[in-house]
Amino acid sequence: MTTAPAPDPAALALFQPSAAADPHPVYEQLRAGVASMDIGMGPLVLISGYKDVHHALRHPELFSSAEDPIDLGTSRPLIPLQVDPPGHARYRRLLDPLFSPRATDAMEPDIRELARRLLDGFAGRDGCDIHTEFSVPFPCTIFLRLFGLPLEHLDQFLAWKDAIIRPSVDDPFDIEATRAVRDRAGSAIDSYFEGAIGQRRRAPGDDLLSRFVTAEVGGERLDEDEVLGMCYLFLLGGLDTVTASLDCMVARLATHPAERRRLVEEPSLVASAVEELLRFETPVTVVPRTVKTPTAVGGHDLPAGTHVMLVLGAADTDERVFCGADRVDFDRDTNRHFAFGAGPHRCLGSHLARRELRVAIEELHRRIPDYAVAPGASLTYTLGIRQIDHLPLVFGGHG
Repeated sequence: MTTAPAPDPAALALFQPSAAADPHPVYEQLRAGVASMDIGMGPLVLISGYKDVHHALRHPELFSSAEDPIDLGTSRPLIPLQVDPPGHARYRRLLDPLFSPRATDAMEPDIRELARRLLDGFAGRDGCDIHTEFSVPFPCTIFLRLFGLPLEHLDQFLAWKDAIIRPSVDDPFDIEATRAVRDRAGSAIDSYFEGAIGQRRRAPGDDLLSRFVTAEVGGERLDEDEVLGMCYLFLLGGLDTVTASLDCMVARLATHPAERRRLVEEPSLVASAVEELLRFETPVTVVPRTVKTPTAVGGHDLPAGTHVMLVLGAADTDERVFCGADRVDFDRDTNRHFAFGAGPHRCLGSHLARRELRVAIEELHRRIPDYAVAPGASLTYTLGIRQIDHLPLVFGGHG
């Protein structure tokens, strides 16, 4: 065994803008071993092979998410993400039923109606910016409805969310500048939800925020810090990951017309296509962990306290697990990708996200079967979570 790996240029390359647009060449380099880098907070080890990532996700007693090396602008844990078992189970028992397949079945008519209404707003035109007019408002409206939050506050929520997930600083590796941006946004998020929680305590409704405020777990009400930790996490996840996934999927289909035409002609393939595009595009490229108990990965000893990044996108394109991993295959029989993670911390909202993505792709291709990226447009993907800020499309024979 050896100690933590030496710094690797491929690790740093993963966090460059060119890798956000096309991460697969970097993924291939990273899968060759265990890479390391330093971005100002000490050594950061990248774990990229499917087997190793799977092991880390399923063993929180070795790889903790409670000691997140990334400062997200809050001193309290994001619940349940940053709580390790066994305490983690306490929150999942409360939250899992709210996002079960049965619960999302009941939501589908409203989800589909919203998708159709948004598409009605631009389907008759020559084109649109699908990010602005669909990828953002579709999942964000669903989130705000579930939480009973005003739709007119969406722009402020999005600004806070972006300041946490992708802070606007001159140097993305400037830890102090990044922390300052996140701290300001985090303080504003806390202040907003403190007010919203107070309102629900006085007059609870039937929204999710009211359920958090009035819920009992083990005979005890959640305290304010616990509710705030849930709100913070749901704001970040509910307003970002489905938008990013839709952007990646639509951009792929807009630039690969044979794949798009197949979904138009065979709508029964949409469910498997969503899974395959989640695998191939993997919008959430990395998730952080901290080594809790000394362990070894890829022949390297990792002492307790080592910060690691699990490179989900690299694991999802590991040719040792996925036959033809470097190509999109809507007929793939088994697709155990990590777009929603795995193990105890598997994404709480995965069933809802899948439902939203399936409905969105079905309805998009029913209304607008022929589209392409607008001529001359340059698509810019964000780092970490691969979102496209502007995705201009032309419809039919236009452009």
